Amino acid sequence: MPITTPQSQAGVLSFYDAPEKGPSLNPRLLLVAVAVFVIVIIIFDHASLFA
Repeated sequence: MPITTPQSQAGVLSFYDAPEKGPSLNPRLLLVAVAVFVIVIIIFDHASLFA
Protein backbone atom coordinates (compact mmCIF):
# COMPACT_ATOMS: atom_id res chain seq x y z
CA MET A 1 0.00 0.00 0.00
CA PRO A 2 1.58 3.35 -1.04
CA ILE A 3 2.20 6.05 1.52
CA THR A 4 0.32 9.29 0.84
CA THR A 5 1.09 12.66 2.32
CA PRO A 6 -0.62 16.03 2.00
CA GLN A 7 0.79 18.12 -0.84
CA SER A 8 2.18 20.78 1.47
CA GLN A 9 4.09 18.14 3.42
CA ALA A 10 5.50 16.63 0.24
CA GLY A 11 7.09 19.95 -0.76
CA VAL A 12 4.78 20.56 -3.70
CA LEU A 13 3.27 23.72 -2.25
CA SER A 14 6.23 24.84 -0.18
CA PHE A 15 7.51 26.96 -3.08
CA TYR A 16 4.30 28.95 -3.17
CA ASP A 17 4.06 29.23 0.60
CA ALA A 18 7.60 30.57 0.99
CA PRO A 19 7.79 34.09 2.39
CA GLU A 20 9.16 36.86 0.24
CA LYS A 21 12.91 36.99 0.72
CA GLY A 22 15.40 39.01 -1.24
CA PRO A 23 14.78 41.37 -4.12
CA SER A 24 11.80 40.91 -6.38
CA LEU A 25 12.32 41.30 -10.12
CA ASN A 26 9.79 42.69 -12.51
CA PRO A 27 9.49 40.15 -15.36
CA ARG A 28 9.19 42.92 -17.97
CA LEU A 29 12.42 44.51 -16.77
CA LEU A 30 14.19 41.16 -17.02
CA LEU A 31 12.89 40.58 -20.56
CA VAL A 32 13.96 44.06 -21.66
CA ALA A 33 17.43 43.54 -20.15
CA VAL A 34 17.82 40.23 -21.97
CA ALA A 35 16.61 41.74 -25.26
CA VAL A 36 19.06 44.65 -24.95
CA PHE A 37 21.89 42.24 -24.16
CA VAL A 38 21.06 40.12 -27.22
CA ILE A 39 20.92 43.20 -29.46
CA VAL A 40 24.29 44.42 -28.18
CA ILE A 41 25.85 40.99 -28.80
CA ILE A 42 24.42 40.91 -32.35
CA ILE A 43 25.77 44.42 -33.03
CA PHE A 44 29.24 43.49 -31.77
CA ASP A 45 29.15 40.25 -33.75
CA HIS A 46 28.33 42.08 -36.96
CA ALA A 47 30.53 45.13 -36.28
CA SER A 48 32.91 44.07 -39.07
CA LEU A 49 30.12 44.64 -41.60
CA PHE A 50 29.92 48.32 -40.62
CA ALA A 51 33.66 49.04 -40.75
